[in-house]
Amino acid sequence: MTTLAESLRLALGLVLGADAALLQIVGLSLRVSLSACLVGGLLGLAAGAALAVLRFPGHALLVWLVNTLLALPSVVVGLLVYLLLSRSGPLGGWGLLFTPQAMVLAQSLLVLPLVAALARRLVLDALREGGDQLRALGAGPLLTGLLLLVHARLGVLTLVLTAFGRAIAEVGAVMVVGGNMAGYTRVMTTAIALETSKGDLPLALALGLVLLGLVGLLHGLVAALPGARRWRLDGAVG
Repeated sequence: MTTLAESLRLALGLVLGADAALLQIVGLSLRVSLSACLVGGLLGLAAGAALAVLRFPGHALLVWLVNTLLALPSVVVGLLVYLLLSRSGPLGGWGLLFTPQAMVLAQSLLVLPLVAALARRLVLDALREGGDQLRALGAGPLLTGLLLLVHARLGVLTLVLTAFGRAIAEVGAVMVVGGNMAGYTRVMTTAIALETSKGDLPLALALGLVLLGLVGLLHGLVAALPGARRWRLDGAVG
């Protein structure tokens, strides 16, 4: 109990004192996850809108695949990106393995199916409410889907915040493709794993407190948004 209390005291000191190493790790985590949400979010929104309004051969299979990928372990995503970016991989010449860019790519692929599934459900619900009016005005399927996403701004914000929470809290993918190098590719989750294994509990606990605070803030924002319960992950599948 004394060790826990002392570790907590030191961890709070690191957080309140704005420790330089702590800030560097937190800053990189935010940059990587925000970039991944921008890339994966835009692609996911477009894919979700398309799946909601278009019908084509293999549509049901693609919807099933997107829903299945919601449960894809992050380490598997990391492995796939590693194989793509390794020297023997098709993108090995880019030299991106063990860089922050590789971590952004891995997290983008991780959040893409989440955003696509939620955006598809969002557009399907919006179609039942206002789709006929847009079609009567001459809007095509894709334009209808995109306009409905713009109209459902709160729902889009909710799913983007959900995707960011998924990205910043994951550890497997960024560990595999980033290498967990100090000052370069070490983010909060990988640093917590490393510092715990080294026995540096104060820094690990400090990072855990910051991460918990960020995730708690995100969930608070999601819960505070009007109609947020309609766009939870369990409503995406179907």
